[in-house]
Amino acid sequence: MDNRVRIFDTTLRDGEQSPGASMNVEEKLLVARQLARLGVDVIEAGFAFSSPGDFDAVRRVAFEVEGPVVCSLARARPEDIDAAANALKGAAKTRIHTFISTSDIHLKHQFKLTRAEAKKRAVEMVERARGYVEDVEFSAMDASRTEPAYLYEVIEAVIRAGASTVNIPDTVGYALPEAFGALIKGIRENVKNIDGAVISVHCHNDLGLAVANSLAAVVNGARQVECTINGIGERAGNASLEEIVMILKTRKDLLGLETSINTEQIYPSSRLVSGITGMAVQANKAIVGDNAFAHESGIHQDGLLKDKSTYEIMRPESVGISRSTLVMGKHSGRHAFKERLKELGFELSGENLDKAFERFKALADKKKEVFDEDIEALVQDEVLRLEMPDRFRLGRLNVRSGTDTMPVAEVEMEVDGKTVKETGGGDGPVDAAYKTIAKITGTGSTLLKYTVNAITGGTDAQGEVSVRIKEGEHIVLGQGSHTDIIVASARAYINALNRLEHKKKERRENLVL
Repeated sequence: MDNRVRIFDTTLRDGEQSPGASMNVEEKLLVARQLARLGVDVIEAGFAFSSPGDFDAVRRVAFEVEGPVVCSLARARPEDIDAAANALKGAAKTRIHTFISTSDIHLKHQFKLTRAEAKKRAVEMVERARGYVEDVEFSAMDASRTEPAYLYEVIEAVIRAGASTVNIPDTVGYALPEAFGALIKGIRENVKNIDGAVISVHCHNDLGLAVANSLAAVVNGARQVECTINGIGERAGNASLEEIVMILKTRKDLLGLETSINTEQIYPSSRLVSGITGMAVQANKAIVGDNAFAHESGIHQDGLLKDKSTYEIMRPESVGISRSTLVMGKHSGRHAFKERLKELGFELSGENLDKAFERFKALADKKKEVFDEDIEALVQDEVLRLEMPDRFRLGRLNVRSGTDTMPVAEVEMEVDGKTVKETGGGDGPVDAAYKTIAKITGTGSTLLKYTVNAITGGTDAQGEVSVRIKEGEHIVLGQGSHTDIIVASARAYINALNRLEHKKKERRENLVL
């Protein structure tokens, strides 16, 4: 049996049926061109009869996008078949995909047809489509809830009528993998002319089993999978293209199957579809989610840094993602922290590394994720100043402030190794803190500039404060960072005062020399 699984992409048809995910013609063309770069075998460009927009989309994709077969969906009705044929007329590689339900539930309650009538219509519409194009696909809608013997009968009849692909949909996502695999196996064993067509499957995700059911079908002989980028589609969506493809690629050792997909185009395709439809990809989505190749656990990060195969079964580059991400958070370990510091240009060891890691852990307990900018500010604030002795160190800081309260700061500091406490007021909480610090340190400096920046987004963002102070001929900068902006302000001011002391000391030493 052929070991190649054809990928039939229905993002532009079934995927567009997701609430709010409709696309205009130009957007469909953008996606279709990307699908061609991705290497899908078939693009279901739309439902030509449903609207003038869909007709135009099918026609333009068929004529403007090279590579894949371009397909139009059509109900088992003459007017639908004719519209599909007209939209595709003259294009190079085309397919008409017609369908009708075969389950007794649908036939009785929706179509008001007998089994015999449904079979007759299916055959007639396949023959009509075959009169227009050589490539015809027939879908037995709600096949997973159809009585198997009747399903075999319909499939045999439509193949005889000219269908080259027969699709077995799990339309309502009702099937379980073992049973669905058995259904495909039963079709292969009981439909006499099944070798005359490719068995396809189209699984919905109502029970979260679309990919599992598709895989079970492939294992049992299906050689086309109908799927969508990011798994979008009607209700809970369709089988996810990226998951199907990467399962077959990653476990080729077990399955022995392959596709024609250029997997490095998977992530760009995902981002394009997400951007056009406005449907965000959940962070923990397999293959293309933000966390798919992100690691926060210290144990995982340590293993990954030693050998990527310890915790990654796929290379992120293989799906178009530049690299794995070590998420710096409270679960991160020293190894990952040291490596991130190296990437940021800080070569720390010994006391400096210990101090930086201690501060990092304290910050990580307050923030969900510690960003590179946080780490840079942390190192500059805490570690680099170890290279020059600090005369002043902040101990405790408490500030009372409000609409009906005069700002008062209580500051405890170390000055030359001795603890000093002072309380003072000001026009605001920062002013109160600065005046109290100035009283403790006895500085004669003047504050020239004070700026605040949110280093990262969100309400838990770490703030970075920069100050410029002047005393005599000396002008120095100071920086401080903290999730509490008043604490960050105090740290920046004290950092500047220490730099000022260092400059004054250097000047005195130079005068002696």
